[in-house]
Amino acid sequence: MRYFLDTEFNGFGGTLLSVALVPEHGDQEFYVSLPLPDDIEPWVAKHVIPYLRHVPPGIDLELGRVEAADHVAAYLEGDDDPVIIADWPEDLAHFCALLVTGPGKMAGVDFGLRLELINAAGFSAAANSRVPHNALHDARALRDFYLAD
Repeated sequence: MRYFLDTEFNGFGGTLLSVALVPEHGDQEFYVSLPLPDDIEPWVAKHVIPYLRHVPPGIDLELGRVEAADHVAAYLEGDDDPVIIADWPEDLAHFCALLVTGPGKMAGVDFGLRLELINAAGFSAAANSRVPHNALHDARALRDFYLAD
């Protein structure tokens, strides 16, 4: 199945703040936020942090990095060919970095997965998301854009 990815992070090159995966079919969405760093970039403090927890209560989890990585692996575990789709390279980079849980260690995605960076010319998560700069809502908007083609 295809899963649409979005992340929020603390500015260019900054730490991961949240990650969301929205499946092509069904309503089993994934969302997790990570502990906030001590120093938040001003733009992120204004545009991301106030909306970080604007997700359904049942999936609103705050986990440490290793626990978040394990949660991603458990979420994808039943799919023998998951495809992760993003419209921005940093989303894929943060997602892959999250899966690395220590020196020579990776979250249990031994079933494999594929990553796809799509050309989303004309798409703006900020313009199309119900809650801009929230990873879950932005991933939903990306899914809707992609499937509308």
